[in-house]
Amino acid sequence: MRLVVGITGASGAVYSWRLLQELNRRKVETLAIMTRNAEKILKCELGKTPEDIYGLATEHYDIDDLTASVASGSQPFDGMIVVPCSMGSVAAIAGGVSRNLLLRVAEVCIKEGRPLILVPRESPVSVIHLENLLKLSRAGVIIMPACPGFYHRPKTIEALVDFMVGRILVRLGFEQDLFEPWRGNVT
Repeated sequence: MRLVVGITGASGAVYSWRLLQELNRRKVETLAIMTRNAEKILKCELGKTPEDIYGLATEHYDIDDLTASVASGSQPFDGMIVVPCSMGSVAAIAGGVSRNLLLRVAEVCIKEGRPLILVPRESPVSVIHLENLLKLSRAGVIIMPACPGFYHRPKTIEALVDFMVGRILVRLGFEQDLFEPWRGNVT
């Protein structure tokens, strides 16, 4: 499997970090694209550099390189996850505005019918955010807000992050071992 992982400047860089670790553990070929604001958030939230993220990926591309192979629908890859996804990126994707490589690859996924998962991290959301997300959902984009569950009784921030990463992995068709799934029968 070959997946593009897009990282925008929304808070929640830890989600992309953990997702890349887990995809790496599963020997998935990953192609990373990070916005300039994502680089700043990565440093602020995790104390990491772009090189740290790129070290987890198989390949990486500069955000401004619209000549990169993944900018074309003729390039084979299996899908894209944008995690975290800023509402600015949501709006650009919903509007078909491909001003950088991350947005162009998202557009390629939509036009080619490839899986595209967006993990928005924003609260509260405005009616404009909701309309953009609805438009994308109607176009077949999977919207997975960074809203971890609590039924697995998380004790750490890492457990909350792993819940979301596990949910993304399942949506991509992988089995996950990061959290205990809901079993029902609450006592």
